[in-house]
Amino acid sequence: MKAIFKNLLAVVCLITFTDNTNAQQVASHTGKLNMGKVEPYEMQVTYNKTSHLIFPAAIRYVDLGSEYLIAGKAEDAENVLRIKAAVRDFEEETNFSVITDDGRFYNFNVFYSAYPASMNYDLLTMQKASDRENANDVLFEELGSNSPSLAGLLLETIYKRNKRIVKHIGSKSYGIQFLLKGIYVHNGKFYFHTELRNKSNVPFQIDFVNFKVVDKKVAKRTVVQEKPITPLRMYKPLDEITGNATDQNVFLLDQFTITDDKVLIIEIFEKNGGRQQTLQVENSDLVHAKLVNDMHLKIN
Repeated sequence: MKAIFKNLLAVVCLITFTDNTNAQQVASHTGKLNMGKVEPYEMQVTYNKTSHLIFPAAIRYVDLGSEYLIAGKAEDAENVLRIKAAVRDFEEETNFSVITDDGRFYNFNVFYSAYPASMNYDLLTMQKASDRENANDVLFEELGSNSPSLAGLLLETIYKRNKRIVKHIGSKSYGIQFLLKGIYVHNGKFYFHTELRNKSNVPFQIDFVNFKVVDKKVAKRTVVQEKPITPLRMYKPLDEITGNATDQNVFLLDQFTITDDKVLIIEIFEKNGGRQQTLQVENSDLVHAKLVNDMHLKIN
């Protein structure tokens, strides 16, 4: 009988020790998880009115926590989300999450209110400078191992430094001058810095910019072989260049090279106009791209 009692006591002690160990491990793992917790914003929604959130970048993904909410991007505004209650007076807290093109992840806890304290929110002004510098970064497939925030910072740095390191590639006609000011490379990506000068009095409305690889010399009556290249990012949206004004932009593309019998063509098209400009880039220009050192954002 004593032997049975001792065995039972040993089993109880073992179970207690195991439970305590598991509890400590769970607490430890939970503590580590809390270190990486994304703090949620809190907001109120109502049934009869729509709330709007303005994000610093275009919205890429939205997930609603329950059927209590309905949401959608505003028409012709990629960075504005409209959201409202789908049912009246829901009592349970719900949530939704948003991922934007700059790699930021946002989380919101949502409560119902018949009279919300605020209906519209500007996320850029809500973020502190330190929050943006230490922001969570979502990696996108097209950018590979490059974080969207670093890619955006490189685009901004090249744009603001505004140096012309390529001086032999340009196009000029009808009072419009299109220049390739620089080619930079970083972590498997190219950054093309362009500038458009409008020396006429007629505004130049940019329709689109086209990148493609074509044969350098094409015999007559043969089909031109073209390989389009789609930019992954641009520093700012294409816009109108007013009369006697100059503007620039930076385009992010996957790294590539071309053979000597081909060239890269960069075209800029005028909306409802005929002042199209074309740049021709050789393989020698690509392989001499300036290297960007992301540790200090220096261009070597």
